[in-house]
Amino acid sequence: MTDNAIPPRPADPAPTSPVPPAVRAASEWSLRLLVIGVGLYVATLLLREFSQIVVPLLVALLLAAMLVPISRRLKRVMPVGLAAGSTVVGVIVLVSALFTLIGQQFSSGFSELTAQLAVGLEQIRDWVRTTFSISDSEFDTYFESFRDSVSSSGNLGKTAADVGLTATHFIAGIFIALFALFFFLYDGPRIWSWLVRLFPRVARSRVDSSGRIAWDQLSAFVRATIIVALVDAVGIALGATILQVPFAFAIGVLVFLFAFIPIVGALLSGAVAVILALVAHGFGVALIMLAVVIGVQQLESHVLQPLLLGHAVSVHPLAVILAIAAGSTVAGIVGALAAVPLAAVVNAVGKHLLLKESEAELEEELEESAEEGSAPAKP
Repeated sequence: MTDNAIPPRPADPAPTSPVPPAVRAASEWSLRLLVIGVGLYVATLLLREFSQIVVPLLVALLLAAMLVPISRRLKRVMPVGLAAGSTVVGVIVLVSALFTLIGQQFSSGFSELTAQLAVGLEQIRDWVRTTFSISDSEFDTYFESFRDSVSSSGNLGKTAADVGLTATHFIAGIFIALFALFFFLYDGPRIWSWLVRLFPRVARSRVDSSGRIAWDQLSAFVRATIIVALVDAVGIALGATILQVPFAFAIGVLVFLFAFIPIVGALLSGAVAVILALVAHGFGVALIMLAVVIGVQQLESHVLQPLLLGHAVSVHPLAVILAIAAGSTVAGIVGALAAVPLAAVVNAVGKHLLLKESEAELEEELEESAEEGSAPAKP
């Protein structure tokens, strides 16, 4: 090295930012959370746009989680396709038989119920006339005015068209759900393998293990929901039997079937029980039946459902209640239906991925320690 060599220039000090580190960290977190929020919002819009496909697939997935054990037992004694088809046909036959039984009970007591209905309507008319001091002529005037206003409504045609369109979508959704259910039972593992292969090769093992954990959580949710629906049906049917409300068994079946429809199902089944009590025995028994329905539903929604579902899906009861409230607010009935299983799946998969990440970090630390010849630090 010569004497005339130029010494290296010292590095410039790192520029200091006028923004405090805490503010920078908060802004970065806010930006990332904003991006995540926008992504979730766009995903919600897409799901709503394709709800006629998404909802039947969701129903088929829930049914598959419930029926997979039955299909597996049938596969031991018959081919796979026949086992899946038999399971789907069995579900159709069972639901059809339940609705047929309900229809037969209503039709067998329809004449007696009609006579009781006439008496009940007369009692309601007398109560309204006495309570509000309305004469028969005024009552008839109000009724005619109400009927004319309904008849002259310009939206009846649009309403009828909407109802017809909804019925068409409902029937199409049933067929989509049944076909999807068959293929989930028949070819579920290969469908899942195909979905896993869509991800990068590095992430496939984690995606596969996460999906299996999510399926286990979904199955636990479905089993717990069946227990909750059965308790609802037994409680309300028992109350109807004690009060001698007609069609108590049919009421129980309706409560069990409608329990799988969040919010609306409980309202419809409870309203049927109260109306039958009103028609058969008057206001006193109807109020008692209403108290029974509200009591059973409150016990189910605030005690049984959070505890049972929270234990089955490893989610805190408060999280179950908040998930149902948030789901119904965002997407109505469909959101309430999907909220709890989605919360369970996200919770289980999140724990699984964090555990995988910790295990991977521990393995890297062990490898580095082995190369350096020193003991690894305790995690």
